[in-house]
Amino acid sequence: MDSLQQRSSTVQAPPAAVAYRPTPPPAWQPRTDPAPLLPDASPFRVIGTDAMADVDRELLLRLYAELVRGRRYNAQATALTKQGRLAVYPSTTGQEASEVAAALALQEQDWLFPSYRDTLAAVARGLDPVQALTLLRGDWHTGYDPREHRIAPLSTPLATQLPHAVGLAHAARLKGDDVVALAMVGDGGTSEGDFHEALNFAAVWQAPVVFLVQNNGFAISVPLAKQTAAPSLAHKAVGYGMPGRLVDGNDAVAVHQVLTEAVARARRGGGPTLVEAVTYRIDAHTNADDATRYRGESEVEAWRAHDPIRILERDLTERGVLDEDGVREAAEAAETMAARLRERMNADPVLDPMDLFAHVYAEQTAQLREQAAQLRAELDAESEA
Repeated sequence: MDSLQQRSSTVQAPPAAVAYRPTPPPAWQPRTDPAPLLPDASPFRVIGTDAMADVDRELLLRLYAELVRGRRYNAQATALTKQGRLAVYPSTTGQEASEVAAALALQEQDWLFPSYRDTLAAVARGLDPVQALTLLRGDWHTGYDPREHRIAPLSTPLATQLPHAVGLAHAARLKGDDVVALAMVGDGGTSEGDFHEALNFAAVWQAPVVFLVQNNGFAISVPLAKQTAAPSLAHKAVGYGMPGRLVDGNDAVAVHQVLTEAVARARRGGGPTLVEAVTYRIDAHTNADDATRYRGESEVEAWRAHDPIRILERDLTERGVLDEDGVREAAEAAETMAARLRERMNADPVLDPMDLFAHVYAEQTAQLREQAAQLRAELDAESEA
């Protein structure tokens, strides 16, 4: 018994004291120097600065024309909701600079991952204006072929497109494809778990993806201050180990420059970037929203003075890059687009119920084939009655 107690006492004896360490062990040391990842203290701007003199003239005129067309597109789409031709439309009036710059910063082989509000970015990338509205009209889930246009479906669930963008970009890098993904999200989407998961995976994998947050002030009626206490949304990038950039979202030239640099960085293997474009949603959240319930008109008017079209037009006119003929041509082109959009949207679509079974699987399952046959029989019976 004494021997057993002695062995038990030996086993239970506390280990020798470990010397106190005043600092954590070396494994704690940061993996990344945070200083280069921090965004600027104030949003980056180009319009109204000497840097405008170095910007390509053709790019400036292209940006201006796209902004004017985008403003008219927003107005026409909003009008279509009042005529019953669209179920809903989330306008980007006031945010056109970020929308256009996102589209123009990409190369043809790159992918755009838009949210439901980013129809204008899709159109600026070359998508047919009617196809961009098909989802909001209720005809199809997606009115275009994503692979053909390299534009992912407009995402109505908040931020779910961000992990998809990371997955595509990571897969492209593994395959050796020269592809960058640009994912767009609103400030409200940064409160979703998908946002954080996407940024973490993108940084760990060093995926060639750029995240563009359009901070337009409100997540429907919730102001940014009630969503985050961070100095800016761009600061969130540091926690994931990627650079954060803060840019004036109404300065089309600045947004284009920042996004172009981020895309180029991703393309050469530098990994992801989080860009916050500080802008404002002049119109309501959608045509179904009453924005006067949560913000004052004085706030809206203050942002109207920083209108993306007005500030670019003023600068280009003062520099002699844009004249009255150029302003008129841009307006006329935008009006032609709106008239054509109006005409095509006023025509009732021809829908085939059998399309319910198309584009679900590459090869239909037995169950789908059975359901399709049943519907076909019912349609044939109705036509013969």
